[in-house]
Amino acid sequence: MTHPAQPKASHFINGEYIEDTAGTPIPVIYAATGEQIATVHAATPAIVEQALSTAKAAQKAWARMTGTERGRILRRAADIMRERNHDLSVLETYDTGKPLQETLVADATSGADALEYFGGLAASLTGEHIPLGEDWVYTKREALGLCVGIGAWNYPTQIACWKGAPALACGNAMVFKPSETTPLCALKVAEILIEAGAPAGVFNVVQGMGEVGGALVTDPRVDKVSLTGSVPTGKKVYAAAAEGMKHVTMELGGKSPLIIFDDADIDNAVGGAINGNFYSSGQVCSNGTRVFVQKGIKEKFLARLAERTGNAILGDPMDEATSFGPMVTENQMNIVLGYIQKGKEEGARLICGGKRADMDGYFIEPTVFADVTDDMTIAREEIFGPVMSVLDFDTEEEVVARANDTEFGLSAGVFTKDFTRAHRVIGNLEAGSCFINSYNDAPVEAPFGGVKASGVGRENSKEAIKHFSQVKSVYVRMGDVEAAF
Repeated sequence: MTHPAQPKASHFINGEYIEDTAGTPIPVIYAATGEQIATVHAATPAIVEQALSTAKAAQKAWARMTGTERGRILRRAADIMRERNHDLSVLETYDTGKPLQETLVADATSGADALEYFGGLAASLTGEHIPLGEDWVYTKREALGLCVGIGAWNYPTQIACWKGAPALACGNAMVFKPSETTPLCALKVAEILIEAGAPAGVFNVVQGMGEVGGALVTDPRVDKVSLTGSVPTGKKVYAAAAEGMKHVTMELGGKSPLIIFDDADIDNAVGGAINGNFYSSGQVCSNGTRVFVQKGIKEKFLARLAERTGNAILGDPMDEATSFGPMVTENQMNIVLGYIQKGKEEGARLICGGKRADMDGYFIEPTVFADVTDDMTIAREEIFGPVMSVLDFDTEEEVVARANDTEFGLSAGVFTKDFTRAHRVIGNLEAGSCFINSYNDAPVEAPFGGVKASGVGRENSKEAIKHFSQVKSVYVRMGDVEAAF
């Protein structure tokens, strides 16, 4: 009997599931047990060609529809996604290993929010009229054409929607390549869009590794590339896209600072640090993994943090009581264990966790290091696992300088009761998505994205519309044309 996670076929192209078993088999491993639950095949050149040519062909008619018509389809897809939230959440848990307790509220629901939000915006995408005496200029906001989305493995449903919804709202077609680690969920997004009335071909899904991504990114028919991934991958994809003068959005990694002042509410600050380090078992790009705690409350903060981290329930992700899941793969688990080892060797003080959990699957205990210094490896490199580094600081000026001393700039957070200081500090931090007395909220209404090495462009909000459309300006002369001869 096949596992319920096994998709009907590997790819979704032109409105239907398509298989080509000549492609390299990609095993889908359930992170909670290490067992193989499904297999998909990487896209062959023929599959890639089919996806691109189909999307290219479908895009023009899709763009000619009114924004209202496109929006209605996206909003219908949002409704279907909400109706099926339970089944989609179970699939997300199979795909990623994240606990059902989390996927039920964070994944398909967030994808549905994006479809609904951009569906609602689609009818409002207008240009402007610029009067110039008796002449005038008008502008139109037009689709870019064919967009490629490349997903990461931590939020497969959400990322497919965060990229697909604004792309489709603006009249583009998209070919989406999920991470080879989590290939299942995007297929369901494609299926739901067709069911909601999207024309065949406007949203296609193909599987594969870097080779398939490379073929998509370098194809001359592609107008835009949107990637969620690591900084090294981002640099490669950005360079390849630049060769063809393509538009890009790069949503990359971080080593974000979370700054906790002496006057902060301790329990809220601990909650923020837990959300910014242990949600999704630490596999979130915006995580606040450098937690700077002012010296006056350091030991009080650490004691409360250790106490609350002890309440994490590691176990079967399908059990809704479980609040902490495994790493997505064995390889990712080993990378994180390597960083924990470095933290110990470089002299950080282990407060809790620090090892692989004694159970099936790729579980690592939630791990907290104190007395971390700015030059330690665990304070410099993105770990992408449940490892929190707590650093001490004395003054505001000092902590801002240290927080900014990184190549990254995705997120930043501040906990304090002094709102003047909160806004001042956030104003001085070099980061794109910031939080005051909170951490890691990502509503679709708010722009999301980084500065410095953490990326270019923004996802979500009205900002995303700018990244999936371009402006045409038209000068209209009402009188005679003057010329030199």
